[in-house]
Amino acid sequence: MDAIKETHFEFPGQTNFYKGKVRDVYTIDNKYLVMVVSDRISAFDVVLPEAIPFKGQVLNQIAAKFLAATADIVPNWVVSVPDPSVTIGRICDPFKVEMVIRGYLAGHAWREYSAGKRYVCGVSLPEGLKENDILPEPIITPTTKASVGHDEDISREDILAKGIVSESDYIQLENYTRALFKRGTEIAAKQGLILVDTKYEFGKADGIIYLIDEIHTPDSSRYFYSSGYEERQKNGEPQKQLSKEFVRKWLIENGFQGKDGQVVPLMTKEIVQSISERYIELFEQITGEKFIKPVTENVLDRVEKAINNALTKR
Repeated sequence: MDAIKETHFEFPGQTNFYKGKVRDVYTIDNKYLVMVVSDRISAFDVVLPEAIPFKGQVLNQIAAKFLAATADIVPNWVVSVPDPSVTIGRICDPFKVEMVIRGYLAGHAWREYSAGKRYVCGVSLPEGLKENDILPEPIITPTTKASVGHDEDISREDILAKGIVSESDYIQLENYTRALFKRGTEIAAKQGLILVDTKYEFGKADGIIYLIDEIHTPDSSRYFYSSGYEERQKNGEPQKQLSKEFVRKWLIENGFQGKDGQVVPLMTKEIVQSISERYIELFEQITGEKFIKPVTENVLDRVEKAINNALTKR
């Protein structure tokens, strides 16, 4: 199957190129970003050797759908989506914090709580909670955006005291974050899902705050299936998740957790195919839409042509 492992395009007006773990980002006229969501896949901070067909399309189309569905709440960076794997948007100056919001005690927040901490990012949590319990109300637990290494927890008070974000802007970011999470929760519920936690990134251009990057994808969000949630909680059973956790599980079962000296297990055609199929399942479950595979002989030619066409119309 044809997959986008890497791109080496050159576009009119191109002023910069950045290759991330899974995205290739082209800067045009220092005004627009062309984001190609590749089919590369990462786990444990390692990019795996094989690309997963349609993974990039899945993430890009989920993000595009939810950005469009929340445009009445906050303006976003998107100018156009000329190809299933591509988004073109305006360049924004990103805020140096990620707005993480949690409706349930899961993941990092649960690890902190189970270690005895009752404050996460300055937010107080009540006693007596179990893993994956619903919180009394959603809490915002921001992180700093690290250019190197891992993001770190930070409190609202520290963000303001250090001048990372102005108070007026930060209040607006909190308001947007709560409204976006409420909308995401409502959309998820219609699909039989629970939006457990997620993160949003924002930037500024011409004095306006924009929602940037992706939202509500299985790479940026945690979902539970709502059917059976309460019974599993009552019985102390793990919740059924909708995320890329199945990839991490396969790696762990085959002796890889990104530690020194460990080797990524052989990714056979069958494994690659099965991961691709799971991503398509994720798309259909989250969006409630049928996934459509593009009919094309050469995916890179298709992507390059679509971008060039879009750029000539800007």
